[in-house]
Amino acid sequence: MHDSPTLQRILEAGKQEFLKNGFRAASLRQIVKEAGVTTGAFYGYFPSKESLFTALVRTPAQTLLTRFTAAQKQFAALPHEEQLGQMGKISGECMDWMVLYIYAHFDVFKLIICCADGTTYAHYLETMTEIETESTHRFIQVQRSLGKPVKEINCALEHILISGMFSALFEMVRHDMPQAQAVRFVKELKAFYSAGWKEVMGY
Repeated sequence: MHDSPTLQRILEAGKQEFLKNGFRAASLRQIVKEAGVTTGAFYGYFPSKESLFTALVRTPAQTLLTRFTAAQKQFAALPHEEQLGQMGKISGECMDWMVLYIYAHFDVFKLIICCADGTTYAHYLETMTEIETESTHRFIQVQRSLGKPVKEINCALEHILISGMFSALFEMVRHDMPQAQAVRFVKELKAFYSAGWKEVMGY
């Protein structure tokens, strides 16, 4: 089934329609027309327009989240005394990997970031924000257990800072930024947030 030329035509037509109009406004009639299939043939592969969208983005979306979550776990598994010194290294390496992965699957992340309203993927950045927030809380607890005077952070400010970081990261997708420019962009973004968190946390 996955090697079917008909399936590939539907996937490509769906991708182009979603990229052009977003999920909500995308026309199933236009998708089947561009794919050169009947509506009945479409439903032989996908039960809904959203299932087609999911088929297009699911694997890269999950791969990125898995790698991101693994970096958080890798950091949390470090000896407590080493976490402060290693924080920038592990998170920085993960962000560098993410940029390369996003550009290797650029259309998929364009769909997720710009075209997913009306699907479960509309909350993708919020999911990443929640993962990062949990990791930040663990880090703060560890530093306090070591006797470090970490400042109290307002929950609303914390959410703004973390969600803002991911929003900034994906600006390169929203604006079709060339990959070489995005790599430089993320290097500066990492430096900005590293200095900012040190100031906010007081370490």
